[in-house]
This record gives sequence, structure tokens and C-alpha cells, in this order.
Amino acid sequence: MNTDASQTDGPSGQPEQGGSGSGGLATQLSDLARELQHEHDPDRVLAGIVQAAVQLIPGAADASISVVTGRKKIDSPVASGDLPRRVDALQSTSGQGPCLDAAYEDRIVRVPDLSSETRWPAFSRGAVELGARSMLSIQLFVEGDRLGALNLYGASPNAFDLESEQIGLLVAAHAAVAFADSQKISQLNEALVSRQLIGQAEGILMERYKLTAQQAFLVLSRASTTSNTKLREVAENLTSSGEMSTEIPPRPK
Repeated sequence: MNTDASQTDGPSGQPEQGGSGSGGLATQLSDLARELQHEHDPDRVLAGIVQAAVQLIPGAADASISVVTGRKKIDSPVASGDLPRRVDALQSTSGQGPCLDAAYEDRIVRVPDLSSETRWPAFSRGAVELGARSMLSIQLFVEGDRLGALNLYGASPNAFDLESEQIGLLVAAHAAVAFADSQKISQLNEALVSRQLIGQAEGILMERYKLTAQQAFLVLSRASTTSNTKLREVAENLTSSGEMSTEIPPRPK
């Protein structure tokens, strides 16, 4: 699911971008942490991170979060606009770029001027053609073979400086914790739903074939194995249609 992160209008009615005064940064980061702490939807957490990045980090005109799986597949679940998505897709097809370096090698990668960048020739040429001028990529999280990076895009060369990096690291640190917590809650909810579906399917089999709870679970497990289908999917099919995805195996002894 792709989500455009909305921008908050400043006093002039124009979107606020590119950071804030140092006096209010701690307060804004605390507000961000509290907001994300109460958000349990991973996609909404990511949208909040992207919005905050554009507002708080000096030089940031656009932002995205890239999730890299197995060093090959790059997805951008949330972006502030079309440019970040297109540039992130270019990193995936070219197999090179600051996001990959930030995710796998360096915690933070700054690209002052993409038009003169030599570290990733194919990517840099394509990024300039798409309209990108400068970038800043910051490692967000590492989870097994899944890694994430916060990508920031400047409207002109040399848009990012040391202050951008420092504030970017603070935003990423707050965001990574909130994102990890939301993922755990999401996975827990999925586990509870799966358990409920399996329990309902067991009840159907117990009533229909006069099985015990253990026998009903064995029937579901055997159907899952013989059909090469996940146990949850077998249970979901039974509860929604009243039918098994495969024939009922012999009654367990």
C-alpha cells in the first residue's frame, strides 16, 4: 500500500519544510514520539515519520521510507510525493544507491550533488533525469533480512548539511522505536485472528464429524500439509464457505 504523507501548513498557509529552530526541536520530537506511540497501524506510523522528516530536517523537500528485503527488493510503503517513489524504484532496478548503502553498510549517507556523484553512476544519472538534486539516507531499522532507510530529497544541490544529519538521526531514532512497536502489535493481532479462525474451523469439524478438539486440529493440519496451504487459509476457507480446500482426511485414531 502506497501512502502520501500529508504536510502541515505553517503560519503563512504554505507547507512547512526543512527543519525548525533548535529551541523547539526537542519538543517536536517528543510530540512525534507520543503520537507514534499511540498509533498501532504500521502504515500510519510510516506516514507520520515521513511527514515529520519533511517538517523537521533542514533541506528536506521530500521524503520516503524504503524497506529492503534480501538485498534485492526495495519497496517504498510511504512517500511524500511521486519523485521519492520514482527515485526509490530506480535504486531497486539499478541495484545501487544511497538507500542501499545506508541500509547495509553506512548508517547515514549524504549525497551533496547527484549530477556529479560517482559512487553510483547508473543510479545518479537516472535520478537527475527524474528531477532529484541531492539526497540524505539514514538507516531506520534492521530486522533479519529486512532493512529500512529514511530517504530525504533536496530541491537543490547541497541541500543537506551536518545539522540535517544530526536532526535526521534523531528523527530516525524516534521513528524506528515506534515502527518496531507497531509491527509487534500488528503481528500480535494477526496471531490472535489466526487463532480465532482455527478455533472456529475446529468447532465446525467437531460438530459435523463428531471429533474431539485435538482430532479436529489434526484434520486441519493434515489438510494444510496435503494441499500445501497455510493452516490459517484452510481454516478461513472452511469458516467462510463451509467447505475444506481439500477432501477431509480419514478420521484420526
